[in-house]
Amino acid sequence: MSPRIAFQSSLPRSGSTLLSNIVGQSPDFHVTPTSGLLDLLYVARGQFSRGEEFKAQERGEMERAFAGFCRGGLEGYAAAVTDKPWLLDKSRGWGVHYAFLNAFYPDPKVVCMLRDPVDILCSMERNFRKASLQDPGLVNHSEMVNTSLEKRLDHWVVSPPVGLAMERLLEILRQGIDQPMLFIRYEDLCSNPRQELERYYAYLGLPYYEGHDFNNVE
Repeated sequence: MSPRIAFQSSLPRSGSTLLSNIVGQSPDFHVTPTSGLLDLLYVARGQFSRGEEFKAQERGEMERAFAGFCRGGLEGYAAAVTDKPWLLDKSRGWGVHYAFLNAFYPDPKVVCMLRDPVDILCSMERNFRKASLQDPGLVNHSEMVNTSLEKRLDHWVVSPPVGLAMERLLEILRQGIDQPMLFIRYEDLCSNPRQELERYYAYLGLPYYEGHDFNNVE
């Protein structure tokens, strides 16, 4: 039997790894780092949408077949990754592609970590300043590209990962697909982790796991 799947679709630098590692303390959960599962399904969606072979067949039948293909692929992937009851798969795109996911995996449970945008940008700059031997590839001195803090902030807010994630969040709110999702603020997770984890388990319809050790998160 394949595990049930929950989806994490968080902002960058918002504590998504922290949340996953806390959830991963439960013996019932296998958690992933940033996953390529959505990419596999999205590429298949493109082929299904544009392939002449699919267009030549009855539309309703092909849509049912493709939905079955996606669900089978999703569940087969999860079953191959873990034998635990639950998989928490992390990809920033799950939220904005909620309608696509819901078409073959009804009522998906999507959790999204949020954080003050100023703190997200501060974290990006902090990581940039940590670079020593490796060149992060962000600055071009000869063309004066991203050579100042102001320029780097302008760059991050209009490009992946920060700009794209913020734009996707705005689309989620505009389309109303935030309603079936669970949002957790990074600040709340840090200040009251038990309360936020209780919300997470309640959202999935599960009892709270009492074995969480918030003082010893790997």
